[in-house]
Order: sequence, then structure tokens, then C-alpha cells
Amino acid sequence: MRILLVEDNQALAEGLSAILRGSGYAVDVVSDGASAHAVAAAESFDLVILDLNLPEMDGLDVLRAMRARQNRAAVLILTARGTPEERVKGLDLGADDYMIKPFDISEFEARVRVLLRRQAGLRASVVSYGNVTLDLTARSFSAGGVPIEIPARELGLLELLFMRAGKVVAKEAIVQSLTGLDDDLSPNAIEQYVSRLRKRLAPYGLTVRTARGIGYYLDKTASPE
Repeated sequence: MRILLVEDNQALAEGLSAILRGSGYAVDVVSDGASAHAVAAAESFDLVILDLNLPEMDGLDVLRAMRARQNRAAVLILTARGTPEERVKGLDLGADDYMIKPFDISEFEARVRVLLRRQAGLRASVVSYGNVTLDLTARSFSAGGVPIEIPARELGLLELLFMRAGKVVAKEAIVQSLTGLDDDLSPNAIEQYVSRLRKRLAPYGLTVRTARGIGYYLDKTASPE
């Protein structure tokens, strides 16, 4: 899942981005409103974490512009501006959640998970497909209660396919979801991750199938293509 973090406090931005990347998310960071406006208009994100007191362009104006463009990314406002009037204004402009600084990190992580789960159209934190279960809270996979060990990048790919199980996910969408602006992940690299995932999933009755010229989808049939 891809996240845009808009925060002008460098120490806080570095700390939050490290936490989010440690959880396997692709994170882009910008420190002013004008950059946030430009990046949100040009790129696709699942979640935007948005400060309000920003240089060059206020966070609420960034949010207003996003919703005017029909940008449907979830928005978590993270700010010291915590009056009821400010909260109401942010929510009325289209924010999905609002946290006041200072905040508890574990609560922040939980709210991020909830918003990303909602973006994927999932209500429960535990989802099963075939013999495999995804725990969205722990971001882990298991089969029959036994954990499935998966490296971070492959984990992100499987999570993306799992939450859209049975539906084709375009290769370009996979690249966008797994990488930030500063990352370099080619479509050919995605093919390598898909190949590795097929081998890991084979014992559990799942596979990743190719929709030629489009992308990939998760299937319960483990027979070879």
C-alpha cells in the first residue's frame, strides 16, 4: 500500500516514515503544501497523512484540491490544530480521520491500518482465501494457524493480490503500490517476485496467475499455467 506523508517537521517525518516503511508500506515524504498538491495530483496513493500547518499551501487547501479532483485516497489529518471547529472543517472537506499532536504511535499505526483496510473494501482485520489467512493487523500470513514466512517485498505483493483476490491487478498498479518516488522497481522485477510467490504458495493450494498484457491475480487452483 502506498502512502504520502506530508509533514514539515523533519524529525517527525523521518520517524513516522521509518515506522511505516518498517511495516512494509511504500512511503513518499514531502514537507510543504505546494509539493503535496503537485505530488497528489500526479501520483496515486492509498493514504495521505496530512499536516495542516504547512509552508506555501495550507493542508486544508491541499485536501480541498484533492477532493475537487475526485481524488479518493484516504486522508488522515495529523496536526496540532485540534479545536472542534478545525476538526469539523477538516472532516467536512473530506478527511477520513483526524489525530491531534502529540499522539500515541500505536494508535497512529492502528488508524493507518484501519484506513488502508477500508480503502481495500475490507471490514474485518482477518481475511481468508482458500487455505491461507491474512491478518491485516499483524500483516502476516498463515495456513492452518502456522505462519508462512515471506520476505518483505513479496509480502507486500501478496497482500495487494490477497486483498483483491480473484481480480486482476495491473502490473503498473503493483509497481506504484510497492514503490515510492525514489525507488526503482521495474516491471521485470515484479515478474521475479511473482515467480517466487508461486513457489511459496504452491503447498497451500494458491497461485498467482498472469493476465497476459494486463497484470496478475490470485487463484485457488494450484495447477501450473
